[in-house]
Amino acid sequence: MRELGGEKLEKERARLFAMREYERAHGELAAVCGIDEAGRGPLAGPVAAAAVILPRECEILYLNDSKRLSPARRSLLFDEIREKAVAFEIGMVLPERIDEINILQATYEAMRKAIEGLSVRPELLLNDAVTIPGVDIPQLPIIKGDAKSVSIAAASILAKVARDRMMEEYALLYPDYGFEKHKGYGTAQHIAALRKYGPCPIHRLSFISHFV
Repeated sequence: MRELGGEKLEKERARLFAMREYERAHGELAAVCGIDEAGRGPLAGPVAAAAVILPRECEILYLNDSKRLSPARRSLLFDEIREKAVAFEIGMVLPERIDEINILQATYEAMRKAIEGLSVRPELLLNDAVTIPGVDIPQLPIIKGDAKSVSIAAASILAKVARDRMMEEYALLYPDYGFEKHKGYGTAQHIAALRKYGPCPIHRLSFISHFV
């Protein structure tokens, strides 16, 4: 994997500095927590949310919206974030619960699980575009927050990698669906398998009525 050097490295550090400064604009707080989710749209598998508190001067090169990173880069960052974070937690809500309460409420539930699991209580939550109900910590929703805040970017990576790895484990249990490739999203391959084999135990029944 090619690493940055020279002018490109300086540009990367400047980008990360701007993301940290964006957070500081909301106050010099000791425990700012980024919140983001992964897996709202798939036809199968859980929805995941991560909560991350980074040290104020923490520099993690390449930290960005998880969708803009390669799987290999995400995997490396997953380990680095967990190593450097003051605190982190990942919350999961399974398909049967998603069917029971709907995906939006399940996403909020996953976020609350992540927040409640932190070993340090945050002073402020920076959320990617949502306000989480049922939380007594001040919070700030930020549109496209995973491109503006280092803490939200870190949370997006933890949630994405944790969920992808879970889907790879499910692929071993249910090999007919190709979960290791599409991670449960509604690709042509996935829909064809769903029509051929019917749903398996990790499908979201409320999502697949058009296909089975």
